Amino acid sequence: MVHAFIFPGQGSQVVGMGRELAATFAPAREVFQEIDDALGQNLSRLMFEGPAETLTLTENAQPALMAVSLAVLRVLEREGGIVLADLVAAVAGHSLGEYSALAAASALDIVAAAKLLRLRGAAMQRCVAPGEGAMAALLGVEIDVAEAICGAVTEGPEGREIVQPANDNGGGQVVISGHAGAVERAMAEAKARGKRAMKLPVSAPFHCALMAPAADAMADALASATLMPPVVPLIANVTAAKATDPAMIRAFLVRQVTGTVRWRESVLAMLALGVDSFVELGAGKVLSGLVRRIAPAETAINAAGTPAEIEALLKFLC
Repeated sequence: MVHAFIFPGQGSQVVGMGRELAATFAPAREVFQEIDDALGQNLSRLMFEGPAETLTLTENAQPALMAVSLAVLRVLEREGGIVLADLVAAVAGHSLGEYSALAAASALDIVAAAKLLRLRGAAMQRCVAPGEGAMAALLGVEIDVAEAICGAVTEGPEGREIVQPANDNGGGQVVISGHAGAVERAMAEAKARGKRAMKLPVSAPFHCALMAPAADAMADALASATLMPPVVPLIANVTAAKATDPAMIRAFLVRQVTGTVRWRESVLAMLALGVDSFVELGAGKVLSGLVRRIAPAETAINAAGTPAEIEALLKFLC
């Protein structure tokens, strides 16, 4: 089989994630300690014990999710002898998961990735005052219909408002993001077209033009960050195509803050590379579920970090 390793994004966090992994495997404890030290925070305790409302804060959730993903990978490497470059045809991550993917592929140092995600999360949260922005999932629509819906509702009582596709997740699910009023009108428009729409419990309108100040902050931070060519190609969120050049990856990470996460196309790009096995490393099962909807004939599994999951995954990979 030809494998791709994929890494989850925000929304997959849950109190207790990584706890059993740390209790069982020394390599996982090493990863958690490295990230705790890098951030000057006992992030691992927050992951293991909560409270949920603090873990869910964007500046905590983003490095925490990366920590679990990389801890799983470190265990596979140390306990199972897995060599990513020999086993995997591509890596990809959903939003913040792109940083996990780059760290997994040795393009970013784990400490640098943690610090960048802490900055990214804090900058994104500062962009819009609470209540001014929103996100919603449109169900039963493809990206072209979502774009048409967004384009039809940009004029509001306060003048032109932003709403745009944030995530093309595939399987008829597109997440939209922007001003709260415009998102509400887009939901109403989708329902008028016979589609379902569901508002999402998020703290800010991610992946839309309202995040421009955060993109500027990331451009400054990434300008001084050391990026190396990944040992396997990254499928970038904003292009849904292979990326190996550090300068291009740097630019894509900046564009990603305001741009659409093209996950459906990213999965199709990996299929075109011959991938027939998608392995989600880290908390939750969101991405493996999306892959099953986009490419139901292919294998999609997840390993959130229990010993049983690690053992099963090593048998599958080896």
